[in-house]
Amino acid sequence: MTSQQTLTKEGGSPEEPGNPQSSSGLQAGLKNRHLSMIAIGGVIGAGLFVGSGSGIAAAGPAILLSYALVGTMVVFVMRMLGEMAAANPTSGSFSAYADRALGRWAGFSIGWLYWFFWVVVLAVEATAGAVILESWIPAVPQWAWALIVMVVLTATNLASVASYGEFEFWFAGIKVVAIGAFVVIGLLAVFGVLPGSDNPGAGFAHLTDAGGFFPEGYGAILTGVLMVVFSFMGSEIVTLAAGESEDPQRAVTKATNSVIWRIGVFYLGSIFVVLTLLPWNDKSIVKDGSYVAALNSIGIPHAGQIMNVIVLTAVLSCLNSGLYTASRMAFSLGRRGDAPKSFAKTNSRGVPKVAILSSVVFGFVAVFFNYQWPDTVFAFLLNSSGAVALFVWLVIAVTQLRMRGIIERESPEKLVVKMWLFPGLTWATIGMISFVLIYMLFDDAGREQVLLSLLVAAVVIAIAVGREWFGRGGRSAGPEDAAIPHQSGEKDSVTRS
Repeated sequence: MTSQQTLTKEGGSPEEPGNPQSSSGLQAGLKNRHLSMIAIGGVIGAGLFVGSGSGIAAAGPAILLSYALVGTMVVFVMRMLGEMAAANPTSGSFSAYADRALGRWAGFSIGWLYWFFWVVVLAVEATAGAVILESWIPAVPQWAWALIVMVVLTATNLASVASYGEFEFWFAGIKVVAIGAFVVIGLLAVFGVLPGSDNPGAGFAHLTDAGGFFPEGYGAILTGVLMVVFSFMGSEIVTLAAGESEDPQRAVTKATNSVIWRIGVFYLGSIFVVLTLLPWNDKSIVKDGSYVAALNSIGIPHAGQIMNVIVLTAVLSCLNSGLYTASRMAFSLGRRGDAPKSFAKTNSRGVPKVAILSSVVFGFVAVFFNYQWPDTVFAFLLNSSGAVALFVWLVIAVTQLRMRGIIERESPEKLVVKMWLFPGLTWATIGMISFVLIYMLFDDAGREQVLLSLLVAAVVIAIAVGREWFGRGGRSAGPEDAAIPHQSGEKDSVTRS
């Protein structure tokens, strides 16, 4: 592109040099420190703290291999997504890339499924936070706490993208410090060198002293995979947020390159500490939670309340990022004509107000369902969004197969991040994800999630195909397209000066 051409920004107006915001577009209000902490915090969900005990009980010490397998899969997916996002930062991320590489139906479908996933998560996390807050201040009913939490974080997102980034910076910072301290203190106790520890300091003995490393058999590894896979969802948020940063390419590259150590330390490191502090079949791991049980074994007073504070922080972080992510995906869909045009409008602060409010309204409705019909309507919402994470990762992998060729042909200088051993490792990742989905169909706990998620996906895809078939979804190339290289012969969406 010559100096006489400037790409149209997502807001719809030409980007001027040095101008962080177009007249009606998103604002580049996220600083590098915000993006760094969003990238780190994105892999630390509340599920790590709350759900790891069940995984340990199901697979024993072999759960480490379950985490390692899923972690490896996430590293590969993030590498593929990082390749595309570093070349073309956009708020639509993988949805916009799928639109470009696979067809409009793919971008429409995965975008709406991803939005659906996060608005359901809003209800889950709001309820989880309300339970903790009610235990501290029982005078305020649980539903009121859920409402308060949702309202506060909605206001934060409406204020500016910088306020979202600042809140997430501190939320993620608390999680990182907490897990880092847990790993260090835990390892000292494991080797018997922590002053005043109540733990016997058995070293690595607990990894094999209760039925061996595979007490539930080798098949338990796959059972563990199904139990932990969804706690990794959120790693991709940094690629959506990068579009509102000062240096998106640098942010995406840094986040992609650091995902290995983040998963290694926060997931494998912390679970390893739990398994070496206690025998895997210790009843307190399920009863009190794996991290609380580990802290209690060391003799740290008020371990339960300490962990409640950390879990609440993780919940608020997930809520904050969930609302941001859902709204930016809605914004992107609006820009591409796949959602109401009002979703693509931003206010004077560069915030997509309608997209945020629409997302949170659905979140409020889901919270109501959770209190009114928890075992029917809300259970359906929860299960029908359960496999969306795997669908997203699968679409990212398939999209990258096509986008690599497009970028190499049209903008090879933008390939600053490359997927390793392409295309072999990409195909291997597709195989891994497909295997997990198929295995879920034969698992009693996972079957309903896959089938209901497939049903919802089929409905969304049918709508997408129907819109194209009947010609109601036509739109000219817009700003979302401008960020993505077009194939030869296609007209670029640019503003020429």
